[in-house]
Amino acid sequence: MTVDSSAARKPRRSAAGKAGTTGSSTGTTGTKRTTRTTKKSTDPELVQLLTPEGKRVKNAEYDAYVAGITAEELRGLYRDMVLTRRFDAEATALQRQGELGLWASLLGQEAAQIGSGRALNDEDYVFPTYREHGVAWCRGVDPANLLGMFRGVNNGGWDPNSNNFHLYTIVIGSQTLHATGYAMGVAKDGADSAVIAYFGDGASSQGDVAESFTFSAVYNAPVVFFCQNNQWAISEPTEKQTRVPLYQRAQGYGFPGVRVDGNDVLACLAVTKWALERARNGEGPTLVEAYTYRMGAHTTSDDPTRYRGDEERQSWEAKDPILRLRRFLESANHADEGFFAELEAESEALGRRVREAVRSMPDPDHFAIFENVYADGHALVDEERAQFAAYQASFADAEAEGV
Repeated sequence: MTVDSSAARKPRRSAAGKAGTTGSSTGTTGTKRTTRTTKKSTDPELVQLLTPEGKRVKNAEYDAYVAGITAEELRGLYRDMVLTRRFDAEATALQRQGELGLWASLLGQEAAQIGSGRALNDEDYVFPTYREHGVAWCRGVDPANLLGMFRGVNNGGWDPNSNNFHLYTIVIGSQTLHATGYAMGVAKDGADSAVIAYFGDGASSQGDVAESFTFSAVYNAPVVFFCQNNQWAISEPTEKQTRVPLYQRAQGYGFPGVRVDGNDVLACLAVTKWALERARNGEGPTLVEAYTYRMGAHTTSDDPTRYRGDEERQSWEAKDPILRLRRFLESANHADEGFFAELEAESEALGRRVREAVRSMPDPDHFAIFENVYADGHALVDEERAQFAAYQASFADAEAEGV
């Protein structure tokens, strides 16, 4: 299932198109000077266990982390990705129908989220952004609960402590600070658990992320920074944010970074397990860059055809994470047509359940916004509540007077 897009009006020039070029200009003195250019070298190393064609490739460093995976577990990863994509598509449709105010799709990023999400232990704690629907699924958060905030009927929709999955964070990058502080507390408590913070390539340019890297390194915090590099920070391409691959930024802070194929669920599972193991063993933070692609819009208020071309998207469609794992399952005889048919029926049932749940969500109590602002109440909040009550009552008075 994909999201249609038309031809771009302003397609991005790829980095490859700029590679290996040189230029010159003449200064005011008439002296010819050479413009400094950087020739693009070979692409950075990418941890990959499944090729886009669904072929298993060996990796001496990370194979051990998925060596014992069973056919049933592989089918489980596939099921996770398919159901997450189906839920995501339903949420996008609900927003288009006016049932949600906004939605941030994860289309194309299922492997990064399911792979990393299934690497977690129950005791580990997750700090997401607003797009980690697949990770939420892995943590047992009901998909319908994710939609309450986007419908405007609650301020989150679930208890973070029930699933060790924090509420969605809209402020870009701030959750990395929350994760670092929490991880420092975990270390002081001597707990045998780790913390993971999710963020995007755009958030990597935020000061909050830099501060998180500094504090986590200095205090050896048991935290994994999981960056889903989906190539676009809304309309800003990655090459306009950094001159080095994102994972290499970790070197400057004194901890390791690794780039993984974000469309390879097995590789994401293995690398995240490795990083979490380091954290639990007291070896400090790790930066994981999951190199993937946002197939749809940044959010439903965005039009990606204004800044990127169809040819770019089409090249990534060939690397689809779900199709990749399906090819492997079929070639290894780990799944038959009956499995895929049952899963298709399950995904449609999930879509119906989510749709019905959203449309039946009750409107919130208008005065709920004043609750829990302060633990013991506050005179200013009481005053604001009274003013709001008078404002609400004015509508009833107007109706009674026939205005």
